[in-house]
Amino acid sequence: MTGDLGRLDATAQAELCARGEVSAAELVDAAVARIERVDPQLNAVIHRRFERARAEAPAATGPFAGVPFLVKDAVCHTAGDPFHAGMRALKDAGWIEPDDTWLASRFRAAGFVFVGKTNTPELATSATTEPLAYGATHNPWDLARSPGGSSGGSAAAVAAGLVPVAHGNDMGGSIRFPASMCGIVGLKPTRARTTLGPDFGEYWGPLTHEFVLTRSVRDTAAVLDAVAGAAPGDPYTAPAPARPFRDEVGAAVEQLRIGYSTTTPSGEASHPDAVDAVEATARLLSELGHHVDPAAVPGLDDSYNQGFVVVLATAIARDVARWNARLGRDITGELEPSNAFFAGMGAQVSGVDYVAALEAMQSWARRVAAWWVDRDVLLVPTSPEPPALLGEFAPDNPDPGSGARMGHLVSFCAPFDVTGQPAISLPLHWNDDGLPIGVQLVARYGREDVLLRAAAQLEQARPWADRRPPVHA
Repeated sequence: MTGDLGRLDATAQAELCARGEVSAAELVDAAVARIERVDPQLNAVIHRRFERARAEAPAATGPFAGVPFLVKDAVCHTAGDPFHAGMRALKDAGWIEPDDTWLASRFRAAGFVFVGKTNTPELATSATTEPLAYGATHNPWDLARSPGGSSGGSAAAVAAGLVPVAHGNDMGGSIRFPASMCGIVGLKPTRARTTLGPDFGEYWGPLTHEFVLTRSVRDTAAVLDAVAGAAPGDPYTAPAPARPFRDEVGAAVEQLRIGYSTTTPSGEASHPDAVDAVEATARLLSELGHHVDPAAVPGLDDSYNQGFVVVLATAIARDVARWNARLGRDITGELEPSNAFFAGMGAQVSGVDYVAALEAMQSWARRVAAWWVDRDVLLVPTSPEPPALLGEFAPDNPDPGSGARMGHLVSFCAPFDVTGQPAISLPLHWNDDGLPIGVQLVARYGREDVLLRAAAQLEQARPWADRRPPVHA
Protein backbone atom coordinates (compact mmCIF):
# COMPACT_ATOMS: atom_id res chain seq x y z
CA MET A 1 0.00 0.00 0.00
CA THR A 2 2.72 2.50 0.89
CA GLY A 3 4.09 2.33 -2.63
CA ASP A 4 0.79 3.67 -4.02
CA LEU A 5 0.27 6.47 -1.49
CA GLY A 6 1.78 9.13 -3.74
CA ARG A 7 -1.11 8.67 -6.16
CA LEU A 8 -3.75 9.39 -3.53
CA ASP A 9 -5.12 12.79 -2.63
CA ALA A 10 -5.12 14.01 0.97
CA THR A 11 -8.71 12.94 1.59
CA ALA A 12 -7.97 9.37 0.53
CA GLN A 13 -4.79 9.23 2.62
CA ALA A 14 -6.65 10.53 5.67
CA GLU A 15 -9.41 7.95 5.18
CA LEU A 16 -6.88 5.12 5.04
CA CYS A 17 -5.29 6.36 8.24
CA ALA A 18 -8.66 6.76 9.98
CA ARG A 19 -9.58 3.16 9.10
CA GLY A 20 -6.28 1.90 10.45
CA GLU A 21 -5.15 0.57 7.08
CA VAL A 22 -2.04 2.71 7.26
CA SER A 23 -0.50 4.61 10.16
CA ALA A 24 0.42 8.27 10.28
CA ALA A 25 4.05 7.21 10.61
CA GLU A 26 3.75 5.17 7.41
CA LEU A 27 2.21 8.10 5.55
CA VAL A 28 5.09 10.31 6.63
CA ASP A 29 7.76 7.70 5.88
CA ALA A 30 6.33 7.20 2.40
CA ALA A 31 6.38 10.95 1.73
CA VAL A 32 9.96 11.20 2.98
CA ALA A 33 10.98 8.38 0.64
CA ARG A 34 9.28 10.12 -2.30
CA ILE A 35 11.01 13.42 -1.53
CA GLU A 36 14.40 11.77 -1.19
CA ARG A 37 13.93 9.89 -4.45
CA VAL A 38 12.38 12.56 -6.68
CA ASP A 39 13.19 16.01 -5.32
CA PRO A 40 16.83 16.02 -6.45
CA GLN A 41 15.39 16.50 -9.96
CA LEU A 42 13.03 19.28 -8.86
CA ASN A 43 14.65 21.25 -6.02
CA ALA A 44 11.21 21.94 -4.56
CA VAL A 45 11.85 21.06 -0.89
CA ILE A 46 14.61 23.25 0.52
CA HIS A 47 14.18 22.65 4.26
CA ARG A 48 13.66 19.07 5.37
CA ARG A 49 12.21 18.34 8.80
CA PHE A 50 11.89 14.59 8.43
CA GLU A 51 12.80 13.52 11.94
CA ARG A 52 10.55 16.14 13.53
CA ALA A 53 7.73 14.96 11.27
CA ARG A 54 8.25 11.36 12.30
CA ALA A 55 8.13 12.38 15.95
CA GLU A 56 4.97 14.47 15.48
CA ALA A 57 3.01 12.04 13.28
CA PRO A 58 1.65 9.68 15.98
CA ALA A 59 0.01 12.55 17.86
CA ALA A 60 -1.72 14.07 14.82
CA THR A 61 -5.49 14.45 15.10
CA GLY A 62 -8.12 16.12 12.95
CA PRO A 63 -9.72 15.54 9.56
CA PHE A 64 -6.33 15.11 7.84
CA ALA A 65 -4.60 13.27 10.68
CA GLY A 66 -1.22 11.99 9.55
CA VAL A 67 -1.28 13.44 6.04
CA PRO A 68 2.16 14.81 5.01
CA PHE A 69 2.24 18.50 4.14
CA LEU A 70 4.74 21.07 2.88
CA VAL A 71 4.84 24.75 3.89
CA LYS A 72 5.96 27.45 1.47
CA ASP A 73 8.94 29.33 2.89
CA ALA A 74 7.17 32.70 2.84
CA VAL A 75 4.64 34.50 5.07
CA CYS A 76 3.49 31.37 6.95
CA HIS A 77 6.25 30.29 9.35
CA THR A 78 6.50 27.25 11.61
CA ALA A 79 7.96 27.02 15.10
CA GLY A 80 11.60 26.00 15.29
CA ASP A 81 12.08 25.82 11.52
CA PRO A 82 14.10 27.88 9.03
CA PHE A 83 12.32 30.85 7.50
CA HIS A 84 14.26 32.51 4.70
CA ALA A 85 11.70 33.80 2.15
CA GLY A 86 14.20 33.11 -0.63
CA MET A 87 16.69 35.60 0.86
CA ARG A 88 20.42 35.02 0.95
CA ALA A 89 20.72 37.23 4.03
CA LEU A 90 18.37 35.01 6.06
CA LYS A 91 19.92 31.83 4.72
CA ASP A 92 23.40 33.03 5.68
CA ALA A 93 22.10 34.05 9.11
CA GLY A 94 20.51 30.62 9.62
CA TRP A 95 17.29 32.35 10.61
CA ILE A 96 14.81 30.25 12.62
CA GLU A 97 11.30 31.37 13.53
CA PRO A 98 10.31 30.59 17.13
CA ASP A 99 6.54 30.38 16.61
CA ASP A 100 3.79 29.19 14.30
CA THR A 101 1.64 31.69 12.50
CA TRP A 102 -2.03 31.15 13.28
CA LEU A 103 -2.53 29.59 9.85
CA ALA A 104 0.29 27.11 10.54
CA SER A 105 -1.42 26.24 13.82
CA ARG A 106 -4.65 25.61 11.93
CA PHE A 107 -2.86 23.32 9.50
CA ARG A 108 -1.49 21.36 12.46
CA ALA A 109 -4.92 21.24 14.13
CA ALA A 110 -6.32 19.77 10.92
CA GLY A 111 -3.88 16.88 11.38
CA PHE A 112 -1.33 17.73 8.71
CA VAL A 113 2.26 16.72 9.46
CA PHE A 114 4.86 19.17 8.19
CA VAL A 115 7.64 17.29 6.39
CA GLY A 116 9.43 20.34 4.98
CA LYS A 117 9.45 23.84 3.53
CA THR A 118 9.29 24.64 -0.19
CA ASN A 119 11.33 26.90 -2.42
CA THR A 120 10.11 30.40 -3.26
CA PRO A 121 11.55 33.42 -5.07
CA GLU A 122 13.12 36.09 -2.91
CA LEU A 123 10.39 37.87 -0.91
CA ALA A 124 7.82 36.00 -3.03
CA THR A 125 8.00 38.71 -5.69
CA SER A 126 8.53 36.70 -8.89
CA ALA A 127 6.44 34.61 -11.29
CA THR A 128 9.25 32.07 -11.40
CA THR A 129 10.91 30.16 -8.56
CA GLU A 130 14.62 30.73 -9.16
CA PRO A 131 16.03 32.47 -6.07
CA LEU A 132 19.77 33.05 -5.99
CA ALA A 133 19.70 31.72 -2.42
CA TYR A 134 18.44 28.23 -3.30
CA GLY A 135 18.51 27.86 -7.08
CA ALA A 136 15.79 27.01 -9.53
CA THR A 137 12.84 24.70 -8.95
CA HIS A 138 12.04 22.65 -12.04
CA ASN A 139 8.63 21.90 -13.53
CA PRO A 140 7.90 18.14 -13.35
CA TRP A 141 6.19 18.28 -16.75
CA ASP A 142 9.41 19.55 -18.37
CA LEU A 143 12.52 20.06 -16.26
CA ALA A 144 13.68 22.87 -18.54
CA ARG A 145 10.62 24.93 -17.67
CA SER A 146 9.59 27.01 -14.70
CA PRO A 147 6.92 25.76 -12.29
CA GLY A 148 5.80 29.36 -11.91
CA GLY A 149 5.93 31.44 -8.77
CA SER A 150 5.87 32.44 -6.17
CA SER A 151 4.47 29.13 -4.84
CA GLY A 152 6.46 27.21 -7.44
CA GLY A 153 8.14 24.87 -4.96
CA SER A 154 4.80 23.84 -3.49
CA ALA A 155 3.20 23.43 -6.93
CA ALA A 156 6.02 21.26 -8.28
CA ALA A 157 5.96 19.09 -5.15
CA VAL A 158 2.20 18.48 -5.32
CA ALA A 159 2.22 17.87 -9.07
CA ALA A 160 5.04 15.33 -8.73
CA GLY A 161 3.25 13.48 -5.94
CA LEU A 162 5.73 14.25 -3.16
CA VAL A 163 2.79 15.31 -0.97
CA PRO A 164 -0.91 15.61 -1.79
CA VAL A 165 -1.28 19.19 -0.58
CA ALA A 166 1.03 22.11 0.18
CA HIS A 167 0.73 25.66 1.47
CA GLY A 168 0.91 28.67 -0.84
CA ASN A 169 0.05 32.35 -0.86
CA ASP A 170 -1.27 34.62 -3.59
CA MET A 171 -0.48 38.33 -3.84
CA GLY A 172 -0.44 38.63 -7.63
CA GLY A 173 -1.32 35.13 -8.76
CA SER A 174 1.14 33.09 -6.71
CA ILE A 175 -1.21 30.16 -6.01
CA ARG A 176 -3.15 30.09 -9.29
CA PHE A 177 -0.27 30.77 -11.67
CA PRO A 178 2.00 27.91 -10.50
CA ALA A 179 -1.05 25.63 -10.23
CA SER A 180 -1.65 26.29 -13.93
CA MET A 181 2.01 25.76 -14.84
CA CYS A 182 2.11 22.43 -12.95
CA GLY A 183 -1.31 20.99 -13.80
CA ILE A 184 -2.94 21.03 -10.35
CA VAL A 185 -5.75 22.84 -8.49
CA GLY A 186 -5.11 26.29 -7.04
CA LEU A 187 -7.80 28.27 -5.22
CA LYS A 188 -7.22 31.85 -4.15
CA PRO A 189 -9.91 32.27 -1.52
CA THR A 190 -11.89 35.42 -0.90
CA ARG A 191 -9.81 38.12 0.77
CA ALA A 192 -9.65 37.52 4.55
CA ARG A 193 -11.10 34.01 4.29
CA THR A 194 -7.96 32.88 6.13
CA THR A 195 -6.05 34.76 8.80
CA LEU A 196 -2.63 36.43 8.51
CA GLY A 197 -2.25 36.61 12.28
CA PRO A 198 -0.63 37.10 14.60
CA ASP A 199 2.02 38.99 12.64
CA PHE A 200 -0.24 40.87 10.26
CA GLY A 201 -3.78 42.07 9.69
CA GLU A 202 -2.91 42.79 6.09
CA TYR A 203 0.27 41.99 4.18
CA TRP A 204 1.19 43.78 0.96
CA GLY A 205 -1.77 46.00 1.75
CA PRO A 206 -4.97 44.12 0.86
CA LEU A 207 -3.32 41.84 -1.71
CA THR A 208 -2.21 38.74 0.24
CA HIS A 209 -4.34 35.59 0.32
CA GLU A 210 -3.10 32.44 2.09
CA PHE A 211 -4.19 28.89 1.28
CA VAL A 212 -3.01 25.66 -0.41
CA LEU A 213 -2.39 23.85 -3.69
CA THR A 214 -3.95 20.42 -4.22
CA ARG A 215 -4.67 17.75 -6.81
CA SER A 216 -8.42 17.47 -6.22
CA VAL A 217 -11.34 19.81 -5.70
CA ARG A 218 -12.52 17.83 -2.67
CA ASP A 219 -9.17 18.39 -0.96
CA THR A 220 -9.38 22.12 -1.69
CA ALA A 221 -12.86 22.31 -0.17
CA ALA A 222 -12.05 20.23 2.90
CA VAL A 223 -8.86 22.15 3.70
CA LEU A 224 -10.79 25.40 3.39
CA ASP A 225 -13.25 24.11 5.98
CA ALA A 226 -10.34 23.33 8.28
CA VAL A 227 -8.53 26.67 8.12
CA ALA A 228 -11.08 29.36 7.19
CA GLY A 229 -12.41 31.98 9.55
CA ALA A 230 -11.42 35.10 11.41
CA ALA A 231 -8.97 35.13 14.29
CA PRO A 232 -8.95 37.59 17.22
CA GLY A 233 -7.97 41.05 16.08
CA ASP A 234 -8.28 40.45 12.33
CA PRO A 235 -9.32 43.77 10.77
CA TYR A 236 -12.08 42.13 8.71
CA THR A 237 -13.20 38.69 7.53
CA ALA A 238 -14.96 37.12 4.56
CA PRO A 239 -18.69 36.30 4.83
CA ALA A 240 -19.37 32.95 6.50
CA PRO A 241 -20.42 30.14 4.13
CA ALA A 242 -23.98 28.84 4.21
CA ARG A 243 -22.73 25.28 4.77
CA PRO A 244 -19.37 23.45 4.87
CA PHE A 245 -17.37 23.91 1.70
CA ARG A 246 -16.91 20.14 1.44
CA ASP A 247 -20.68 19.82 0.96
CA GLU A 248 -20.41 21.80 -2.27
CA VAL A 249 -18.37 19.05 -3.93
CA GLY A 250 -20.82 16.83 -5.80
CA ALA A 251 -23.80 19.01 -4.90
CA ALA A 252 -26.31 19.88 -7.59
CA VAL A 253 -25.14 22.82 -9.68
CA GLU A 254 -27.68 25.43 -10.65
CA GLN A 255 -27.61 26.85 -14.17
CA LEU A 256 -24.81 29.39 -13.93
CA ARG A 257 -24.50 32.58 -15.94
CA ILE A 258 -20.95 32.36 -17.25
CA GLY A 259 -19.03 34.78 -19.40
CA TYR A 260 -15.69 33.97 -20.97
CA SER A 261 -12.83 35.92 -22.47
CA THR A 262 -9.28 35.27 -23.64
CA THR A 263 -8.18 38.88 -24.18
CA THR A 264 -5.84 40.13 -21.45
CA PRO A 265 -6.78 43.20 -19.39
CA SER A 266 -4.27 45.19 -21.45
CA GLY A 267 -6.05 44.16 -24.65
CA GLU A 268 -3.57 41.57 -25.92
CA ALA A 269 -4.47 38.24 -27.48
CA SER A 270 -3.62 35.09 -25.53
CA HIS A 271 -1.50 32.27 -26.91
CA PRO A 272 -3.53 29.78 -29.00
CA ASP A 273 -3.05 27.13 -26.30
CA ALA A 274 -4.74 29.35 -23.70
CA VAL A 275 -7.51 30.22 -26.15
CA ASP A 276 -8.10 26.52 -26.90
CA ALA A 277 -8.25 25.73 -23.17
CA VAL A 278 -10.85 28.40 -22.42
CA GLU A 279 -12.99 27.71 -25.48
CA ALA A 280 -13.01 23.96 -24.79
CA THR A 281 -14.03 24.63 -21.18
CA ALA A 282 -16.76 27.03 -22.33
CA ARG A 283 -18.17 24.33 -24.62
CA LEU A 284 -18.08 21.79 -21.79
CA LEU A 285 -19.84 24.15 -19.40
CA SER A 286 -22.52 24.76 -22.02
CA GLU A 287 -22.96 21.00 -22.47
CA LEU A 288 -23.38 20.73 -18.71
CA GLY A 289 -26.36 23.06 -18.91
CA HIS A 290 -24.93 26.46 -18.08
CA HIS A 291 -25.60 29.68 -19.93
CA VAL A 292 -22.22 30.55 -21.46
CA ASP A 293 -21.33 33.38 -23.80
CA PRO A 294 -18.39 35.64 -24.66
CA ALA A 295 -18.07 38.58 -22.30
CA ALA A 296 -16.20 41.82 -21.90
CA VAL A 297 -16.00 42.95 -18.27
CA PRO A 298 -16.30 46.75 -18.10
CA GLY A 299 -13.40 48.20 -16.18
CA LEU A 300 -11.25 45.04 -16.30
CA ASP A 301 -8.21 46.77 -17.76
CA ASP A 302 -4.65 47.25 -16.56
CA SER A 303 -5.17 50.71 -15.05
CA TYR A 304 -4.85 49.23 -11.54
CA ASN A 305 -1.15 48.63 -12.20
CA GLN A 306 0.09 52.01 -11.03
CA GLY A 307 -1.49 51.62 -7.60
CA PHE A 308 -0.44 47.97 -7.47
CA VAL A 309 3.20 48.86 -8.05
CA VAL A 310 3.13 51.53 -5.34
CA VAL A 311 1.70 49.05 -2.81
CA LEU A 312 4.15 46.33 -3.93
CA ALA A 313 7.19 48.60 -3.67
CA THR A 314 6.14 49.99 -0.29
CA ALA A 315 5.55 46.47 1.03
CA ILE A 316 9.00 45.36 -0.09
CA ALA A 317 10.58 48.41 1.50
CA ARG A 318 8.76 47.61 4.74
CA ASP A 319 9.86 43.95 4.57
CA VAL A 320 13.46 45.02 4.15
CA ALA A 321 13.21 47.51 7.02
CA ARG A 322 11.69 44.82 9.23
CA TRP A 323 14.51 42.39 8.45
CA ASN A 324 17.13 45.12 8.90
CA ALA A 325 15.82 45.61 12.43
CA ARG A 326 15.63 41.90 13.20
CA LEU A 327 19.11 41.16 11.87
CA GLY A 328 20.67 44.35 13.21
CA ARG A 329 22.15 45.42 9.87
CA ASP A 330 21.14 46.81 6.49
CA ILE A 331 20.61 43.95 3.99
CA THR A 332 19.65 46.09 1.00
CA GLY A 333 22.94 45.35 -0.74
CA GLU A 334 22.30 41.60 -0.41
CA LEU A 335 18.97 41.67 -2.24
CA GLU A 336 18.42 40.49 -5.77
CA PRO A 337 18.43 43.41 -8.25
CA SER A 338 14.68 43.76 -8.75
CA ASN A 339 13.94 43.69 -5.02
CA ALA A 340 16.70 46.20 -4.31
CA PHE A 341 15.11 48.46 -6.91
CA PHE A 342 11.62 48.11 -5.44
CA ALA A 343 12.89 48.57 -1.88
CA GLY A 344 14.50 51.85 -2.90
CA MET A 345 11.40 52.95 -4.73
CA GLY A 346 9.11 52.03 -1.86
CA ALA A 347 11.21 53.89 0.68
CA GLN A 348 10.46 57.09 -1.21
CA VAL A 349 6.66 56.65 -1.28
CA SER A 350 4.89 59.13 1.00
CA GLY A 351 1.97 58.20 3.21
CA VAL A 352 -0.26 60.38 1.08
CA ASP A 353 0.83 58.61 -2.10
CA TYR A 354 0.35 55.19 -0.50
CA VAL A 355 -3.22 55.95 0.55
CA ALA A 356 -3.90 57.39 -2.90
CA ALA A 357 -2.72 54.10 -4.43
CA LEU A 358 -5.08 52.14 -2.19
CA GLU A 359 -7.96 54.42 -3.10
CA ALA A 360 -7.23 54.02 -6.81
CA MET A 361 -7.18 50.21 -6.52
CA GLN A 362 -10.40 50.17 -4.50
CA SER A 363 -12.17 52.40 -7.02
CA TRP A 364 -10.99 50.15 -9.86
CA ALA A 365 -12.13 47.04 -7.96
CA ARG A 366 -15.66 48.42 -7.51
CA ARG A 367 -15.99 49.03 -11.26
CA VAL A 368 -14.82 45.51 -12.06
CA ALA A 369 -16.85 43.69 -9.39
CA ALA A 370 -20.07 45.30 -10.66
CA TRP A 371 -20.07 42.82 -13.57
CA TRP A 372 -20.93 40.00 -11.17
CA VAL A 373 -24.18 41.67 -10.08
CA ASP A 374 -26.01 39.76 -12.81
CA ARG A 375 -23.40 37.08 -13.63
CA ASP A 376 -22.08 34.16 -11.61
CA VAL A 377 -18.71 33.20 -13.07
CA LEU A 378 -16.04 34.63 -15.34
CA LEU A 379 -13.98 32.07 -17.28
CA VAL A 380 -10.52 33.22 -18.42
CA PRO A 381 -7.07 31.70 -18.89
CA THR A 382 -5.03 31.44 -15.73
CA SER A 383 -2.12 32.67 -17.82
CA PRO A 384 -2.05 33.87 -21.43
CA GLU A 385 0.95 31.64 -22.20
CA PRO A 386 2.23 28.09 -21.59
CA PRO A 387 4.96 27.49 -18.96
CA ALA A 388 8.09 29.58 -19.57
CA LEU A 389 11.61 28.26 -19.83
CA LEU A 390 13.80 28.50 -16.76
CA GLY A 391 16.18 31.43 -16.94
CA GLU A 392 13.81 33.71 -18.83
CA PHE A 393 12.84 35.52 -15.61
CA ALA A 394 15.78 34.56 -13.42
CA PRO A 395 16.89 37.31 -11.03
CA ASP A 396 20.29 37.56 -12.73
CA ASN A 397 18.81 37.85 -16.23
CA PRO A 398 19.88 41.32 -17.42
CA ASP A 399 16.99 41.65 -19.91
CA PRO A 400 15.23 44.90 -18.92
CA GLY A 401 11.99 43.64 -20.44
CA SER A 402 11.67 40.56 -18.25
CA GLY A 403 9.65 42.39 -15.58
CA ALA A 404 7.02 43.48 -18.08
CA ARG A 405 6.92 39.94 -19.47
CA MET A 406 6.25 38.56 -16.00
CA GLY A 407 3.46 41.06 -15.57
CA HIS A 408 1.95 39.80 -18.81
CA LEU A 409 2.05 36.19 -17.61
CA VAL A 410 0.05 36.97 -14.46
CA SER A 411 -2.25 39.51 -16.11
CA PHE A 412 -5.31 37.29 -15.60
CA CYS A 413 -4.41 36.62 -11.95
CA ALA A 414 -3.33 39.88 -10.31
CA PRO A 415 -6.62 41.74 -10.93
CA PHE A 416 -8.47 39.42 -8.55
CA ASP A 417 -5.97 39.95 -5.76
CA VAL A 418 -6.97 43.60 -6.08
CA THR A 419 -10.73 42.88 -6.06
CA GLY A 420 -10.37 40.17 -3.39
CA GLN A 421 -12.70 37.83 -5.27
CA PRO A 422 -12.28 34.05 -5.08
CA ALA A 423 -10.69 32.49 -8.15
CA ILE A 424 -9.63 28.94 -8.93
CA SER A 425 -7.25 27.50 -11.52
CA LEU A 426 -8.18 24.05 -12.83
CA PRO A 427 -5.99 21.65 -14.89
CA LEU A 428 -8.43 21.05 -17.74
CA HIS A 429 -6.15 21.25 -20.77
CA TRP A 430 -2.75 20.10 -22.02
CA ASN A 431 -1.14 21.37 -25.21
CA ASP A 432 0.49 19.36 -27.99
CA ASP A 433 3.81 19.48 -26.13
CA GLY A 434 2.22 17.80 -23.11
CA LEU A 435 2.33 20.95 -20.97
CA PRO A 436 -0.56 21.85 -18.66
CA ILE A 437 -2.66 24.89 -19.53
CA GLY A 438 -4.87 25.99 -16.64
CA VAL A 439 -8.21 27.75 -16.88
CA GLN A 440 -9.52 30.12 -14.23
CA LEU A 441 -13.00 30.56 -12.81
CA VAL A 442 -13.77 33.77 -10.89
CA ALA A 443 -16.86 34.33 -8.72
CA ARG A 444 -18.17 37.30 -6.82
CA TYR A 445 -16.76 38.17 -3.40
CA GLY A 446 -17.44 35.50 -0.79
CA ARG A 447 -18.76 32.87 -3.22
CA GLU A 448 -16.26 30.05 -3.06
CA ASP A 449 -19.32 27.78 -2.89
CA VAL A 450 -20.17 28.59 -6.51
CA LEU A 451 -16.61 27.95 -7.63
CA LEU A 452 -16.35 24.64 -5.79
CA ARG A 453 -19.65 23.32 -7.18
CA ALA A 454 -18.66 24.25 -10.72
CA ALA A 455 -15.09 23.00 -10.32
CA ALA A 456 -16.25 19.65 -8.97
CA GLN A 457 -18.67 19.30 -11.89
CA LEU A 458 -15.86 20.00 -14.36
CA GLU A 459 -13.54 17.59 -12.55
CA GLN A 460 -16.13 14.83 -12.88
CA ALA A 461 -16.82 15.61 -16.54
CA ARG A 462 -13.17 15.86 -17.54
CA PRO A 463 -11.09 14.08 -14.86
CA TRP A 464 -7.42 14.87 -14.43
CA ALA A 465 -6.52 12.60 -11.50
CA ASP A 466 -4.77 10.02 -13.68
CA ARG A 467 -2.55 12.52 -15.47
CA ARG A 468 1.03 12.27 -14.23
CA PRO A 469 4.01 14.41 -15.23
CA PRO A 470 7.16 12.66 -16.53
CA VAL A 471 8.84 13.34 -13.18
CA HIS A 472 6.57 11.78 -10.60
CA ALA A 473 6.93 9.79 -7.40
